[in-house]
Amino acid sequence: MTPDSPLVDAVLASPNHNERRVPGGPDMLIIHYTGMGTGDDAVRWLCDPASGVSCHYLVHEDGRIVQMVPESRRAWHAGAGDWRGQDDINSRSIGIEIVNLGHEAGYPDFPAAQIRAVVELCADCAARWAIPPERLLGHSDVAPARKADPGEKFPWDQLFSEGLGHLVAAAPISGGRFFGLGDRGDPVAAYQGLLAAYGYGVPIDGTFGETTRQATIAFQRHFRRERVDGIADASTVETLHRLLTQLPRSPFRRPGPVAQAIVDPVNISA
Repeated sequence: MTPDSPLVDAVLASPNHNERRVPGGPDMLIIHYTGMGTGDDAVRWLCDPASGVSCHYLVHEDGRIVQMVPESRRAWHAGAGDWRGQDDINSRSIGIEIVNLGHEAGYPDFPAAQIRAVVELCADCAARWAIPPERLLGHSDVAPARKADPGEKFPWDQLFSEGLGHLVAAAPISGGRFFGLGDRGDPVAAYQGLLAAYGYGVPIDGTFGETTRQATIAFQRHFRRERVDGIADASTVETLHRLLTQLPRSPFRRPGPVAQAIVDPVNISA
């Protein structure tokens, strides 16, 4: 296998891949952590035919980049999930695994050399495939019910400062009204509409159930990292609204009656 990126330090080919099932090549970058003991452990698992998993790239703690699947192929990194109503994330994305023990084993900080390599790799992939900034996502964004990676310690703000990803300043945490598990009504449906408009796979049914809670946690891990609690407080809602207004061709910049009802602060965060 010939490396797709000049940043690759080694090629360790995984057999776990197949043809992409959508035309046009990848238009998403998905960031993971390995959640395993060592980088070598992760490499062995991702190359094991019995595992049924793989990724395009793995980034070690010291910044070494290993390519395991050609970008033209469908690596098996994301599993079941969706974004903006589109499923089969594997067919639409490049998967980047970052060596880290993960939440279940202490969740250490990501070393500076590792993040520098991730920044450069994401920039290279995004440039070659013209991947929109808002489609640089975490595994937990596309699979909130199953995944927590790369988690709230991943420095999305550093990537954004270098022109990667989509981010806004998180609204300050304060008091006021909030929504949580079991709440019902039109304001909850309005909040669900915001989550769905950004991309999260939630029902718009007016019930703050487990799916909505998990999507809220995933959103906070990425965009409001100061507090990750699954509660839709005013800070969470306002940060989500700010993101929506900054999307290209956002309907929330000049909202019509339906969009205005969704973002009305009287309905949501008063």
